[in-house]
Amino acid sequence: MRYQQELRHWLEDNIPNYLVESKIPGFSIAVVKDGATIYAEGFGLRDPDRSLPATPDTLYGIGSLTKSFVAIGILQLVEAGRVNLYDPVAKHVPLKLGIQTEPITLHHLLTHSFGIPNLATSDVVIRRGLGLDTGIPLGSDKDFYRFVNGAQAELVAKPGERFLYNNAGWRMLGHIIQVKSGLPLDRYLQERVINPLGMPRTTFDVDQFESDSNRIVPQRKTSNDTNQSSKFPYPNPIDNPEFSFFASAGGIFSSVNEMAIYLNAQIEMGQYNSEQLATQESFEKMQTLQILMPDGYYGQTGYGYGLQVTPHFLGHKMLAHGGSILVSTAYMAFVPEIKAGVIMMANSSGIPYSTIAQSVFALMLNKVPIQVIPALRIKDKMMRLTGTYQTYRGLETIHVVNQRGMLYTEYRSPLAPATSLTPLIPEDPALDSTVFYTLSNGLKSPVEFKIGDTGSIDLIMGRHCFHKIGLGE
Repeated sequence: MRYQQELRHWLEDNIPNYLVESKIPGFSIAVVKDGATIYAEGFGLRDPDRSLPATPDTLYGIGSLTKSFVAIGILQLVEAGRVNLYDPVAKHVPLKLGIQTEPITLHHLLTHSFGIPNLATSDVVIRRGLGLDTGIPLGSDKDFYRFVNGAQAELVAKPGERFLYNNAGWRMLGHIIQVKSGLPLDRYLQERVINPLGMPRTTFDVDQFESDSNRIVPQRKTSNDTNQSSKFPYPNPIDNPEFSFFASAGGIFSSVNEMAIYLNAQIEMGQYNSEQLATQESFEKMQTLQILMPDGYYGQTGYGYGLQVTPHFLGHKMLAHGGSILVSTAYMAFVPEIKAGVIMMANSSGIPYSTIAQSVFALMLNKVPIQVIPALRIKDKMMRLTGTYQTYRGLETIHVVNQRGMLYTEYRSPLAPATSLTPLIPEDPALDSTVFYTLSNGLKSPVEFKIGDTGSIDLIMGRHCFHKIGLGE
């Protein structure tokens, strides 16, 4: 297919630059189309200390991509008649939170809509695993419910009213799988979802991951934005079967090659390699927008069961989810209508996964990414505006810098002891206009970039007119 060569060129031109910008040591990607993997590659280093390369078979921690596996497990139990999506959670596990007249249901947990903001249960364990213990006891099912049930005062919405991403809800779903199946969560998903798909190296077992010859060495970002080799921070669920369900929010290890199999199973609504994980109806529930999230670049967005839903991405429905355990990250996206998907993983954080995935789909749809992907257009415009600016005869100098997708003016004056960093807030978030403003004590002050016919750029800010004289870093 014609787009395959363009796809390869785009990825191999852009991914190395993204890795440099994000300071990511190692990255792997696989692209699927019509049931086949049409591109799979590794970039950089899975183990920087030993200069070992990342490959499509390198194992990473996939973080919250685990949630869609858990959703399949719950839907299998629904099909077997062991639970109902609208059962109160308290019917199955010792949850005491919520409003008595409007109980929290399994559906609310599956859609992050049970009314409680994130309780940072993952942070407690990740910090402990990295030697930054919070002191909060969280080592058993009893500890977990003491912690969660103590958060009644954190209730900010009625169940089903508002999307509030919460890992604790998925841990309760994992616990329900344990209670109703009689198996530890990790073993249930291994036997009922992972193994049937033919994913032999995909696992929850930390020891199995660490003994694999082709795995990442996790990388932790330090305070100066460099990477430091680390260990995997989650405890091994195999060691504590009763608390295995803690891994349900983000405990799976896999490779992009094996997750390509899982992507195809999602695209085919569960029917892949002659294994029927769940009915088409169950997969349709997973992939249907169940609760609204804030609008994105393509308008309406929402959440299904373990998947984010964008109904109108370039004329098609796109499903996606990211995952992060701080020292390993992942992202998957797929467009069922064109039978295409992308899975990516890295051994640190910061890469613009969604932009890469959307660009891949744009190429498959015979479109030019920078013309149709808003994040690319905005980044390109920001790059044009960043740089060094000076007033008449160079008496004043100012720098325009891009930090995490926001423009700032950076001003160093010989008459002031400190550098001044001021955010530039766009009047038009898409940057189709070059008018910005600064905000101080509730008052807006206009800032305008004027781009000349020859490409010259002037910055009018307050009483000064600065002229661009150099590129940004």
